[in-house]
Amino acid sequence: MLDPESAPEIARAFGLGEDARFTGRVGRGEQGWVEELRTSTGAFAVKASFDPPELDGEDAAFQTAACAAGVPAPVVVPTAAGAWHADIGGQPLRVYGWVDLLPPDSMFDPAEAGRVVAGIHTTRFCGVRPEDPWYTDPIGAAAWEAVISDVTAAGAGFAADLAAMRDELVALEALLDRSTTLRTCHRDLWSDNLRPAASGGLCVIDWENCGLADPGQEVAGVIFEFGYGDADRALDVYRAYRRAGGPGTVQTRADFSMTIAQLGHILEMSCRIWLDAETTEDEQRRQESRVAEAVDQPLSIAVIDALLEAVAGVP
Repeated sequence: MLDPESAPEIARAFGLGEDARFTGRVGRGEQGWVEELRTSTGAFAVKASFDPPELDGEDAAFQTAACAAGVPAPVVVPTAAGAWHADIGGQPLRVYGWVDLLPPDSMFDPAEAGRVVAGIHTTRFCGVRPEDPWYTDPIGAAAWEAVISDVTAAGAGFAADLAAMRDELVALEALLDRSTTLRTCHRDLWSDNLRPAASGGLCVIDWENCGLADPGQEVAGVIFEFGYGDADRALDVYRAYRRAGGPGTVQTRADFSMTIAQLGHILEMSCRIWLDAETTEDEQRRQESRVAEAVDQPLSIAVIDALLEAVAGVP
C-alpha cells in the first residue's frame, strides 16, 4: 500500500489537480498493485511494482498508441514533465485513467476478445524490446523432474498431479519453435488482463510485459483461454480476429509455442514460490490455486489438436 500522505505529491507530479486522496480501492496483480486516487479532476489508477519495473517507457508508448488506434485500455497519464514514471518516496510510480473493471471472465464474448486482440496487433508501433525466454524457451525434462522431486519431498498436496503431468509437459515443449514473424505484442493476454469493464466490453490492462513476439502465437493463447473445451467459442475468437484484420495465423501445433512456454514457466514459478521457505501461508495457498488451474484446465497436445480443428478453414 502507498503512503496516504503521498497522494498530494503524486497529484502534483502528474498534474492531476487538487484535493488528492486515496479511496482505499486496491487491485493486486502478479507484478504489482493499483490504488485509486481521486482528485478535483477525476479518478486515477496509481500503479506500483513489487520489483523494479522497466523504465524504458516502451510499454506506456505502446499502450498509448493502441488507445489512439481504438483499443480499449486505460489512458496512460504522463508526468507534468512528460515522463512516463515519477519517483515518489524512492519508488517509481505510473498513473492511468481509472476504469471500473469486473472480475476476470474467460467465458466473456469470444468474438469481442478476437476483435480486441486484432486491434492490438494492427496498432502502428515499432518497438525494440526483444523476445524473452519466458515466451520461447522450455523448462526442460531435467528441471521438471527436479521440481517434481522437490514438491514431493516437501509434501505438497499437488505433487502427485504434477508428477502425472510430467510426460505431457515434456512432449509439449518438444513442439516449441521460434518464429521470425515478429512485432510488438502485449504478451500477457490472459483473461486477468482482457477484463470486462463495468461500462461494457473488454479492457486491456497490464502492458508492462510487451515486446517482440509472433502475433499468431499470441492469438493462439487467446483462443486457448477463451475457447477451451468449446470448438464454437474457439472458432469465434479466431474468425473475429481475422475478420478484424488480425495478421497472425494459427495453423500448426507450433503456433501454440508461446502458450506452451508461458504456461510452463508460470507452473514452474508457482511451484518454486510454494517451496520457498520465506513464502507465507497465504501466498502458498495462492500458488496452490495457480497449480490447480494448470491441473484442472491443462494444455495438452490433444487440446491443441482440438483447437486447431476448430479454427481450420478460417482464411
